[in-house]
Amino acid sequence: MTIQTDLLQADRGQDAVAIHIVDKNNHAAWRETLNEGQRAVLDAQKFDGSGYQTAIVPCGSGKAGAWFAVGGVADAGSLSSWCLAKLAEALPEGTYRLQECDPGPAVHGWQVAQYRFDRYLSNNSATGARILLTRDARGLELARAEARAVNKVRDLVNTPAEDMGPAALEAEAGDLARRHGAELTVTRGDALERDYPMVHAVGRAAAREHAPRLIRLEWGRKDAPRLAIVGKGVCFDSGGLDVKSASGMKLMKKDMGGAAHALALAGLVMEAGLDVRLHLLVPAVENAIAGNAFRPGDVLTSRKGLTVEIGNTDAEGRLILADALTRASEDDPELLIDFATLTGAARVALGPDLPALMTRRDDTAQAFLDAGKAHDDECWRLPLPAQYAEFLNSDIADTNNAHGNSFAGASVAGLFLDKFVGDNADGSLIDWAHFDTFAWQPAAKPGRPKGGAALGLRAAFHMLKSRYPAA
Repeated sequence: MTIQTDLLQADRGQDAVAIHIVDKNNHAAWRETLNEGQRAVLDAQKFDGSGYQTAIVPCGSGKAGAWFAVGGVADAGSLSSWCLAKLAEALPEGTYRLQECDPGPAVHGWQVAQYRFDRYLSNNSATGARILLTRDARGLELARAEARAVNKVRDLVNTPAEDMGPAALEAEAGDLARRHGAELTVTRGDALERDYPMVHAVGRAAAREHAPRLIRLEWGRKDAPRLAIVGKGVCFDSGGLDVKSASGMKLMKKDMGGAAHALALAGLVMEAGLDVRLHLLVPAVENAIAGNAFRPGDVLTSRKGLTVEIGNTDAEGRLILADALTRASEDDPELLIDFATLTGAARVALGPDLPALMTRRDDTAQAFLDAGKAHDDECWRLPLPAQYAEFLNSDIADTNNAHGNSFAGASVAGLFLDKFVGDNADGSLIDWAHFDTFAWQPAAKPGRPKGGAALGLRAAFHMLKSRYPAA
């Protein structure tokens, strides 16, 4: 992973290579400002101002090595998070400055485009850093923090399960607690059976070194509005006794993507000093196969007291989330958010790029949607239709964990979770939002390499930043 602090610096007039930003509309006029030789160089590189095109052009000053860069963007008057990402990937090591404008939101893509997951490479051929200058000195730290958070999600998700088990997630939470002076509480192994019985049931078949645990972190002044963040931490999902196919298991190191998002978001909240009493909860397990694995047809008793018939052991994420959501609800949060790589149905409906968002309140949903659109991290709202709750009916328990038809899988999973989100002390419904995120980039795009991905993270953070500004 590239150290992000070095990739974005305040512009104090230091030497830098110029970058010109051009779109299809102003390309012709901009070309007229160049000499004939420079236009020929652009033509040789087939540059026409299309988005994500890059070119290098000699300055014509006669000095050896004197050149400038050109980047094609969709709209030169309205830069996005990703419009400079291809330049950050393609340009040589050095320091750069935009000529026509300040980079604004494009500083994000510039930084995260230079991410490399090289932990397991014996021959690391990574190029040097490309540094971008910005006149927005006040926004530097926040921009750097967002890039670090995105890359933290990528690192955690990309790491294989043997090195990113429940203990590793606990270590990540411990590091957060130490850096921000937070309180960390961890319940592990058989000690879970009393207070978090479904976390215990799902994780008990794993080897001792991957024993299940419920990780809790608290931070902030005690009388601030209480914000709970929950992340699904299934560090590897075999499917349990309802075992997945080989192809279905191949990417299951990423099934702790919800926990990765929750940890990264908690870090951003603390680093920004948002005025909240933060409560982070990560149920961390491996859904393994062994003689003591929970079975299809078993009935589990949850922390809330509701009994759950196991229709499918591969619907385990919602079980561990249920106990964590119940615990989070007990402290009367003003807002409760969970992240989970929960259902394939969400991906069938929305594809890999759009997290499914489910909320109880329309205004909360709109706040997340607006924040996502403003920061190039869009989400898509799916409903929680009460009439589909009957799909989870059980003949022998309070609910089943999986429904027997193929309808509305993402929403039905959301309805299951909704059963375990409690009420406020005054009897009103807790304001709850559920992100069903893929946490994976299946094919590379500028600024977004193939592999672990933070999808919904920036939308959530900017919504929180607006709702709970720093004191």
